[in-house]
Order: sequence, then structure tokens, then C-alpha cells
Amino acid sequence: MATVASLLRDRVTLHVRSVDRLFLQAYVPRLMSEGLLVRFLLDRGFTIPSPAPLGKIGQAYVRAIERFAKRESIPLVHFQRRQSKEEAARPYFERAEREGRFGVVLIGVAQERARVWAGWRQGGSDAHPHFAFGWQSRVPNHYYFYVRDREWGRAFVKACCYAPYPLWLCLNGHEWAKRQAEQAAIGYQPLENGFRACADADALAAICARLSSSDVWAFFQRWQHTLPSPFSEEDRGRGYRYQLAFRQLELSDTRVFDRPQAGRDWFERTIRDQLTLGRPDHVAIVFGRRISAQTPGLFSTRVINRGAQAAIQVHYRASKVKQYFKEGRALRTETTVNDTYDFGIGRLVTAANWQALIAIGHDVNERLLDAQLAACACAPDPATLERVVLPSTDAAGQRAPALRFGDPRVQALLASLCSFQHLLAGISNRSLRELVAGLLPGYTPRQMPYDLRRLRANGFIVRIEHTSSYQLTTHGRQLAVFFTKTYARIINPSLAELDPALPDEIAARSPLARSWRSFEQALDARIADAALAA
Repeated sequence: MATVASLLRDRVTLHVRSVDRLFLQAYVPRLMSEGLLVRFLLDRGFTIPSPAPLGKIGQAYVRAIERFAKRESIPLVHFQRRQSKEEAARPYFERAEREGRFGVVLIGVAQERARVWAGWRQGGSDAHPHFAFGWQSRVPNHYYFYVRDREWGRAFVKACCYAPYPLWLCLNGHEWAKRQAEQAAIGYQPLENGFRACADADALAAICARLSSSDVWAFFQRWQHTLPSPFSEEDRGRGYRYQLAFRQLELSDTRVFDRPQAGRDWFERTIRDQLTLGRPDHVAIVFGRRISAQTPGLFSTRVINRGAQAAIQVHYRASKVKQYFKEGRALRTETTVNDTYDFGIGRLVTAANWQALIAIGHDVNERLLDAQLAACACAPDPATLERVVLPSTDAAGQRAPALRFGDPRVQALLASLCSFQHLLAGISNRSLRELVAGLLPGYTPRQMPYDLRRLRANGFIVRIEHTSSYQLTTHGRQLAVFFTKTYARIINPSLAELDPALPDEIAARSPLARSWRSFEQALDARIADAALAA
């Protein structure tokens, strides 16, 4: 019989680890404070820094975009409210791909809220007025430059024409890898936002691993010199240059199954197994249409069903890890970093920050998969089980208090260790205490230090160096899953079925209850035959 582990081992035809979507912001550091903004206006030759020069610069920027669109014969489209910009741009990309044309295929215009500089008069005479500047929320026009790039394929650059003139970039690492594979003459079959098959899987893995921050900077610099800009060469010479920062980074692990049924089997078994163990934030069924209270008809869901997509999501601060079944063919595990500070990493797009984020994303993906596999093969050997449930002493002579099976406090503690959130954030006194208190009413902060000590002494957790947090060990997770599964899925339901007060009509539907009552009747008969009845 196929298992969760064997399906991944024997039925996966392609395994791809890659950067997925990238959303970056470009900003000018020398325009991020009021004093620097005034300096910029003075450098531009405006003797009285006021809102009027900012308006003139913005208007000139818009005219430059319109001239660029006319000169290059690029369609200029105003997006409607709630219109899908991606769908609106799709036919323009498809036409450019049919024609083998690269460059800007569409310029879209949309009003969107942004934090921009605004100015107002603050004293002074009419001859020498004084102006102040501050950040305000406005809804200016934003210009979307949809580009077909030779290295990155489909992408867009979004520009705001109000100071400080920020830019946003949206790129896709899978599309970059596809372009590199084509240039290297490596045959592949595409999966939406990924790969379904590849003639040389090792070469594809090397390509995905090669993507770096320098490739991102190369894209930005290439299009910065092509697209209109509010800054002149003289401005750049004075230091008004853009810096790139991470806004969102997705790292994906994609495993393509040899046939859809194998993938459905894996996901169905895993979802069912994890529903009560990892306690993901939600297991969602995502339908192809919106379901509301006004939608007519009766709706029911299964974990895997035609026309529905199952997904596991685990959130940690602003970031998350998501797992879903892609196009009925591939298992996609995806870590999304929305704030690099969640992991103590800077936001600037540098080689060091890039490598650190790549390592974290792939590590989280791998740990989620490892945790799911460990949950399906968690039975310990008898010696290990005895050492945990009874007081013991390690090789250094340190006493390890017992974690007695069935004790409510121990069961709540170990069930909390199964939470998926530990895969991203590690374990702290507070995070674990909140989980335990949710399962065991009356659990107090004073009890947590002792429980952490006995978890450490029994090898369930190890301290992360130079922090007050802990990491769950592989051994610890396996034992926590074993205790939780055994207690919740065997002991509790079995005891309920063996209850003598269980009504006969219900007991008749339980094989365990029927067998137990038959055993009791046979034992009673044996006792009666021995004439031992009281």
C-alpha cells in the first residue's frame, strides 16, 4: 500500500526549488526626509522650495510618459475600478510573444492610494513665504509599464508621479528560469508559474540556484535607462539614485507527480493526518467562484474534490508558508516573506540579504515536508518510550523528569509542540505557553519554565544559540506526534466505545465495542462455569 513517504519517493518525476514571485520597491534615499526634499528642490534651481515645483516636476514626468507611449506606439490604457490588471495585460503579452517582440507592451494607468510628500504654507511674508512638507495619503495616478524582458519574460514596473517618485517591480523567478533554459536549449514542459517536466532536471536545478540579487539589479538598471524618469542625469550625478528593497519574496518547492491520482492520494492522506496535529491556521477549500450568504444552493466540501483546491496555510507575523495542489499535478510548498524583519534580515536587495532569505525560505519549506513525513512514521522504540515516560538520568548525570503518557498537562504540552508555527518561528516561552493554555484551562506562566526544562532534558527541544528561543528536534517532534496521535486517535475514542453505558444500538455499529462486549460475555461465562460468581 502506498504511503505518504513512498508517494514522494516513488511517484515524483520532477523536483524544483526556485524563487517564485518577487515584489520590490525602489526608492530614493535622498528624498525620504523633509530636509532632503528641500535640498532636492534647491538643487533643481528653485529658489523658494514650495509645493508648486513638485507639481511641475510631476507634470513633466507624466508628459514624458505620454510622449514615450506615443513615440514607441505603446497602448495607454486606463484601468477600471476592480478590474484585474493581470488579465487586462494578458492579450498584449500574448500578442508580443506571437510576434517575437520584446519591450514595453502596455502602459496601464490606475488611481491608487500612496504615501507622498505634500506641502503647505507656514508663515513668512508674500515676498519670502515659508513652506513646510509632510507625508500624506493621496490617491494619485500610477503608471504600470508591462514589459516583456529577454531575461525575465513577463514583468511590470509601476511608477508614481508624486514625490518621492517611488517605483515597484514585479518579477517571477520561474519565468527567469524558463528563459535561461530556452537559451541553454534545455527542453521543458511548462506548468502555470512553474515546470511540469524537464529534459535535464539537474541542469534546471543549477539554473534555479544561480538566480541572484545581481540579476534583479540588472533588470532594474536596464529598464531604468529605458523608461521615462523624473530624474535627470544631473540629478543622478548629485546622488539622487534609487535603492531596491524587498516587499515580498516567495520561495517555492514544487514536486510533480507522475499522474494526478498519486498527487491527490498524497494530499488527501496528508491533509487528513495534519488536521488535528499541526493545527494550521486554516485548511481552506478555494472554489472557482465566490461563495456568500446570498449564493443559492447547498454547499458541502471534501478535502479533495473536483473543482476545489485544498490548501494548508501557516502564518508567522507578516509572513506565511502555504501548501497546495497545483493544476492537479504538482505539490507546491511556498514560503512568502512579506517583511524581512520577521527573520532579522535587512530589507535592502543585497547579496547577503538575498542569500539569507533564500536559505530561510527553502529551509522552512523542507521542514514542513519533513514534519509531515515524520508524522506518518512516529512510533518510537521501546527503550526511548520508557526513558521519556519514566524519570531518567543522562550520561552527564542530569536528571530528566518524566513526561507521563495520559497526564493532561503532558498531553497539552506535547500537542502544542505539533503546531506548524514552530517551523517558522521556533519556540519561545510565550508562544508555547499560549498554545498550552488554549488546551489546558488554568495553565499558568509559572508552570512553563519547568515544562521547558523537562522538554530540554528529554531531548524534545534545543536552545537556539544566542537567543531565548528553542528549536524542536526531529526526535522531539516524532515523540510529540506519537503521544498526541495515540492519545487523541486511539485511547480517547476507544475508551468511549468500551464504556458499559454506551447504548446497545451505538455499540452494535462499533467493531471494537462489539468485540469487547463479546469478550466480556465469554469471560463472564467462563467465570460462571468455574463456579466463581460472587
